[in-house]
Amino acid sequence: MDTSTIALIVIATIFVVILLFVFLPSMWFRALVSGTYVPMFKIMRMYVKKVNARSIVIQYIKARKSGVEISIDQLETHVQAKGNIENVVNACIAACNAGIELPVRTAIAIDLSGRDINEAVRGTITPRVIETKTVTTMCKNGIELTARAKITIKTNLKRIIGSATEETIIARVSEGIVTCIGNAQTHTELLERPDHISKQLIGRNFSHDTAYDVLSIDISRIEVGRNVGAELEIDMAESRKIVAQADAEQRRSNALAAEQEMRAVTQEMRARVVAAEAMLPQALAEALERGEISVKDYYNLENIISDTQMRKKIAGTSQGDVLAGQQKKTRLA
Repeated sequence: MDTSTIALIVIATIFVVILLFVFLPSMWFRALVSGTYVPMFKIMRMYVKKVNARSIVIQYIKARKSGVEISIDQLETHVQAKGNIENVVNACIAACNAGIELPVRTAIAIDLSGRDINEAVRGTITPRVIETKTVTTMCKNGIELTARAKITIKTNLKRIIGSATEETIIARVSEGIVTCIGNAQTHTELLERPDHISKQLIGRNFSHDTAYDVLSIDISRIEVGRNVGAELEIDMAESRKIVAQADAEQRRSNALAAEQEMRAVTQEMRARVVAAEAMLPQALAEALERGEISVKDYYNLENIISDTQMRKKIAGTSQGDVLAGQQKKTRLA
């Protein structure tokens, strides 16, 4: 063998000796002194699998010293699954110290699901407050109300896997606010007692199929908006006005059409009268020839016609004088 091959063998031998007699015994001895026994072959197996044995052993010691029941195999498997064993161990320790039941398998599953297990545990220990968006709806009396609510929630570790997030709770509470305001007879009863909305909302199960438990719902703001009922009545009145105007215009058009028709009929009748009057002299002449009327009767008829025309002229002149007097009084006024 050449010199380079011998050098590689010597370096590999020295590395194995250091691993077997220096590093591995130190990790094993550290676990033993801490009161958590870790078999030597498991530490060696981790190095063979290229797993961070040092980190696993340190987290295992920390967990067992804090009273968390976890095995070295669970930590090794979680590391191989690309999980964060430090977050899992810290969350289990925090839950154990707070008296919250958090099985290791549940903590591992939450971490692998992509959620922050430490934040979930903090949400269980310390509830937090979320707020809905501004909700605008109308009471039965037509007055519009605008309201917002603050929701105090606490994380439920048993339902956190596969459950809905806080956006679902916000949407459900907003829907409940709309229902409560819509069922109110007047807006004044809600302005005087906003807790009526809170009492109705807290009785509903908004946390169903979510990762949180709803502790309280409080109305943080409520304001009066538009008078929608009055606006609707104004719009309806305007619509009725437009319909009435359209009907009046239709009746006016019908009246004008009827008037024009009557004028046409009157003109036709006048034409017939003129035609009949034009035929009257001829008819009188024929009657005189046949002896049906005498000359005396003819003159009596002429006197009646002249008398009638004179009366018409007198009546027309008097009526014209009256109209002229009225117009003069109107101009003077």
